[in-house]
Amino acid sequence: MSLILLAITAAIVVCVIAYYFAIYALPFMVGLTAFQWVYATEAGVLMSGLAALGAALASVALVIAVVGIAKNPAVRLIALAVFATPAFIAGYALIYGILKNATDSAMLLNSVGITAGVVVGVAAIVNLNALGEAALSR
Repeated sequence: MSLILLAITAAIVVCVIAYYFAIYALPFMVGLTAFQWVYATEAGVLMSGLAALGAALASVALVIAVVGIAKNPAVRLIALAVFATPAFIAGYALIYGILKNATDSAMLLNSVGITAGVVVGVAAIVNLNALGEAALSR
């Protein structure tokens, strides 16, 4: 019985960690691309890692700056949507990958995957908006 509870708890912890990773999908993708590009120039792992960290932070700072500077709500929404689109895809892929072994219904897989993608995308928007308001209110 305790092994079953441990497995359930571990699955929940992994899902929570994956959820938090999915929120920051855009900085991760930008950082990974920067790492690969700098590493291809034979700069080494340390310099590639620093470039990846800088690019990831710059992507978040750019979206926060656009959200803070832009007065037009459409421009702000577009900037937040650029940040949320990779999070949506990551949330969809996460749930789809977990549920594809549990059910055979394609409609159930897609509907639950899209719902999870929307939840993760909205969470990314809310998280970035709160981060931007906290950073720009000072």
